[in-house]
Amino acid sequence: MLKYYKAKIRTIGMVSPEKAATEAFDLFCTPYKSKKSPKIPPIFHQSLPVSVDIGGITARGFQWKSELAQARKVLIVHGFSSYSYKFEQYILALIKEGFEVLAFDAPGHGISDGKRIHSLIYRDTILAIEANFGPLYGVIAHSMGGLAAALAFESMLNTSERKLVLIAPATETKSAIENLFTLIPVKPAVKQAFHQYVTNLAGKPISYFSVARVVRTLKARVLWIHDETDTICTFKDVEPLLSETIPSTEFFITKGLGHNQVYKEASTRDRILAFIQSPPNGDFL
Repeated sequence: MLKYYKAKIRTIGMVSPEKAATEAFDLFCTPYKSKKSPKIPPIFHQSLPVSVDIGGITARGFQWKSELAQARKVLIVHGFSSYSYKFEQYILALIKEGFEVLAFDAPGHGISDGKRIHSLIYRDTILAIEANFGPLYGVIAHSMGGLAAALAFESMLNTSERKLVLIAPATETKSAIENLFTLIPVKPAVKQAFHQYVTNLAGKPISYFSVARVVRTLKARVLWIHDETDTICTFKDVEPLLSETIPSTEFFITKGLGHNQVYKEASTRDRILAFIQSPPNGDFL
């Protein structure tokens, strides 16, 4: 498939950099799916089916209500080409501690509709979940879901009373784009057209799509977990933040877990659960 897209985008780029950029963006936003159907963990059979609509697309998910009258709500947000089933252990741990838990498959993923995903679609999905099932006390987000969750938090009210867990977030979109064009080399005119296409679509420059930008001003308490050996959302984008003073953000840096094992590790999960359970900045209304 990669050879096919390399040839296709390169050929189109010779005629029209703009059309090549559109093809590249379509590839950039298309999650890959396994031919095998994932095994459904038992806890998902105990959930309530829920859904939200975003621009004519239905995102479907799962809800586990708590027996506690004032249970706080936590949303699980998976990454690109992933799905909610992978976070079974987080769901079990949160339910055990009395939280109400929500987990949705992003558009184009799992049991949800759609074929494409980008951070604005995912952000709007999280905001729709907040509007229909909130207020959310906490959000635990991995990879691209971390970028989407950070962007969503910018639009939420009372963020000082919420908690955001970022696990190996897609820190800088510009790095993701650079990775794309490392895999699919194109001439500078196509890269320029790609950047312009994104800017026109979003009404924002690519620098806007930055987790680092968001956390510098976010009032929510943030736990940012990242592994030094992550080759997907590289640590080099995170490292400069470690020398800054960001009062609301706590960093937890691991080594040797990479991009996916870092959220599967029991010690990481324990750290996240302790953070979610710790006293909030104020009473959550």
